[in-house]
Amino acid sequence: MVQTDAPPSNEFAIESKGLRKQFGLIEALRGVEFRLRAGEFLTIFGPNGAGKTTLLGILSSLTRPTAGQARVAGYDVTDNDPRMRREIGVISHASFLYPDLTALENLVFYARLYGLADPEAVALRGLEEVELSLRRHDKVGTFSRGMVQRVSIARAMIHNPSILFLDEPYTGLDQHASLLLERHLKELKTEKRTVVMTTHDFGRGLEMADRVAIQVKGRFAKFLDRADAGDAAAFERLYIDTVEGVL
Repeated sequence: MVQTDAPPSNEFAIESKGLRKQFGLIEALRGVEFRLRAGEFLTIFGPNGAGKTTLLGILSSLTRPTAGQARVAGYDVTDNDPRMRREIGVISHASFLYPDLTALENLVFYARLYGLADPEAVALRGLEEVELSLRRHDKVGTFSRGMVQRVSIARAMIHNPSILFLDEPYTGLDQHASLLLERHLKELKTEKRTVVMTTHDFGRGLEMADRVAIQVKGRFAKFLDRADAGDAAAFERLYIDTVEGVL
């Protein structure tokens, strides 16, 4: 049964302390620590295998840390509190969509899962926002990668979350889908939502960020204000020097 009492008070939307994750002998996270206030946008850059996906998986309570603590929207991520899940949306490599259901059926399912009023109307509005209302009765399994990602955007936003986790959201998108996602992210920034995004795209990643992190070998080698990161060219040099210095 979903609890209805007020969420715990917390100064930070996201807080990580000494976060570690081990898979057998592989240490994916090695003491990640950072804090984000409500409305801040953090972009995390890093080479493949740096532990970025693992970090977002823990913050969205999809996997448990080996050690350390993390709080999201004031909730301990290890508590599996349904109230925390209502505060977050996730866009990742996995679409979390059912290929044998239509786009509309998928979104109606999630709208009902979150207990939203008039699920079909909410689902239709979500499909209109990602410009897929004309394909609402088509099965998601017939969609291109870009179209699936657009439905995933609608799924992640359907319950109006205050915090959004984006794991390399531009991967595999065509130009139109990329521009559509970029527009949504700018709207989210205007609405003062808290966003954590991983990406390899320096230009897009820096454009919307308030804070910037470079993650290497399971830890934050750099954690900067956007103003200290410089332009894309300067940041690329900093990124290369930082990664090479750690590796």
